[in-house]
Amino acid sequence: MIDSLQNERIKAARKLRQKKHRQAEGRMLLEGENLVAAAKEKDLLAEVFVIAEKDTALKEATPVSERVMKSLTELPSPPGVLGIARYPCFRPPGERVLFLEHIQDPGNVGTLLRSALAFGFHSIVSDRSADFFSPKVLRATQGAIFDLNLAEMSLADFCESHPGHKVVAASSDEDSASVDHPRPPFVLVLGNEGGGLSQTALAAADIKAHIPTETVESLNVAVAGSILMHRFHGFDKGPFRE
Repeated sequence: MIDSLQNERIKAARKLRQKKHRQAEGRMLLEGENLVAAAKEKDLLAEVFVIAEKDTALKEATPVSERVMKSLTELPSPPGVLGIARYPCFRPPGERVLFLEHIQDPGNVGTLLRSALAFGFHSIVSDRSADFFSPKVLRATQGAIFDLNLAEMSLADFCESHPGHKVVAASSDEDSASVDHPRPPFVLVLGNEGGGLSQTALAAADIKAHIPTETVESLNVAVAGSILMHRFHGFDKGPFRE
C-alpha cells in the first residue's frame, strides 16, 4: 500500500490536476469506478489507485491510503477508485461537428459532450473552452468522453482544414433563420455563456440559427446546444432545409 504523499507515482498523478501537465503527458485523471471502467473498455487505462479498504474488481489497482487518495482529488469526499488514462487520438471529423467557442463552465461543456454523443455529433472541437479532460468535465460527461472525437483549434483553422463543412452559428438574434435541418456536412458553433459568439465566428457563418422562445430572452448554452443538436439530427425524418 502507498501511504506517502511523496511517492513518485503519486506526485506524478497529482500533477495531472493541472491542464499544462495533462497536455504535456497526454493523460487525464479519472475519479470513480465508472469512468475508470469506461477507459478500460476503450483500452486507454494506464494506471489505477484504490483506497486500501475498498473492494474492487480491478485486479491491476494499486492500494493507497485515504490521505493519499484525498491528495489526488478536489472532491470533498475522495473516490474509492481513481485512474489515469491516455488521451484518445483525434480522427477525421464526421458530417456533424460541434464547435465550442470559449465556453468556460465545465458543467456546460460536460453536458454538451453527453448531448453530442446522444444526437450524433461525434466530433467536438474546442477553442479556449473548459478543458475536455479536466476532472469536472469528465465527471459531467459520465463516461461519454471516451466515445467522442475531440480536438482543440480555432474556427478559422477548422474551416481551412475542412472547407466542405458549412458553418451554422447559434445566434440569439431574432432575425436569424429558424433552421430545422442544415444539410451535412456542417459544424454547429456555440458561443460563450456571457458574450455569445465572437464577431469572427458570426462573420464565418453560412447559416445563423435561432431558437424562438416565449418569455425568456436566452437559454443556457448547454440547453440551447442540446436543442439544436436534437433538431439538426433530424429525428423527425423531415426534409433538409436551408
